[in-house]
Amino acid sequence: MELNTVTQSDFTKLANLMWVDAYASVPQIMRSSGLFQIDIIPKGTGDSREYSEIDLKKFAKTKDQGDQAERAQVQQGYTKTMTPIRVGIDIGITREMRDGNKYRDVTTRLLNLGQMVPERMDLDLAHRLTFGTATTYVNMDGTTVSITTGDGLQLFYSAHTLKGTASTYRNRLANNPKISKGALEVMERLVIEETLNQFGQKMNASFNVLWTTADPNSVNTAREYLRATADPESANSATYNAYRAKYTHLILPNVDTDSEGNPDSTKRFYWGLASTSTMVNTVFLGIWEEANMLTPDDLGKDSTENWNYGTRGRYGIAIVNGGWIKMSSGTGEA
Repeated sequence: MELNTVTQSDFTKLANLMWVDAYASVPQIMRSSGLFQIDIIPKGTGDSREYSEIDLKKFAKTKDQGDQAERAQVQQGYTKTMTPIRVGIDIGITREMRDGNKYRDVTTRLLNLGQMVPERMDLDLAHRLTFGTATTYVNMDGTTVSITTGDGLQLFYSAHTLKGTASTYRNRLANNPKISKGALEVMERLVIEETLNQFGQKMNASFNVLWTTADPNSVNTAREYLRATADPESANSATYNAYRAKYTHLILPNVDTDSEGNPDSTKRFYWGLASTSTMVNTVFLGIWEEANMLTPDDLGKDSTENWNYGTRGRYGIAIVNGGWIKMSSGTGEA
C-alpha cells in the first residue's frame, strides 16, 4: 500500500479493519471470566444503575390443618449504585508518515488503538480484586475510585455485615496462606461456613472457580491439584485426587499490577475461590458504550495535517456484596 497516494476515505477503510482485528486480539480475560454479570445499558436510559439483593428465609414452616400458612420473611439487602466512566485515546497519522510511506509505524499505531479500550476495561475489572483489601484506590488518571461493597466495607474483609441479623461473615482467609492443599481445604471451609444470606443462613451455592495471578508457583500448584489423576501429595499412584477437575482455573494476569498496569510483587500470591452462580454473585459490569473507533470525520481537522483517529468506550462496575468470592493474599500475615 502506497501511503503517499492513498486517499483519506480509503485509508479509513483500512484503519477500521485494523482496529477490528486489534480489538478481537485482546483476550479480555476479566470480562469473559464469568465473574461479572454483564449489563448492556441502552442509550437514553440514564447515567446510573442501582443494584440490590432481596433474600427470603430458606425454609418452609409447619402448617397445621386449617391454619393459614406463615408468610415468608423477606429482607432487602444492600444497594450499590453504578456510575460509568468514559475512556478513550487519539492518535495522529502525520503527513510525514504518509509521504514517507512508513507503513510499519502506521500499522503499529492503528493496532495499538484497537486494543486500548478493552485493555483498560480489563485492568479496571482486575483492580477490583487487586485493591480489594481497601475501600478506595487511585487509578492511572489520578482519580480516587471508591470500590466498597454495599455495606460500605472493602471487598475482602473479615466481618462483612448483613441486613437481617447481627451476624457477620468473612471472605478473606485468616493468616493469608499461599495456595496449597491444606490452604485450599481451609478456603473451602470458608465457603461452606461463611457464605450467608441476609438472615445469616448458609447459602449452598456452587463455587466453581479457582483464581490465581499468573505467578508460576501459584499457577503450577493449581494445575497440579486440578489435573493430576492421583493425590499430588501421595507417593501412591493409585490414590484418588479429590480436586481433579473440581474447579475452573482462572489465571488473572492483571491482578498483581499497580494502578498503571506495572508489575506489583506485593500482590503476586493473591488467590481464592469464586462463584459465577447468580444465586450469590452480585458483581456487575455495565456497558454504556462498547469500544468503537472514531475517524477524522468524527474528530475534525486542524492545521497539523494529521489524519486523527480515536477510540472510545464507556462502562461502570458495581459490587453489591462480597459473598461470591473468597481470597487469600498469600503473604502469610494474619
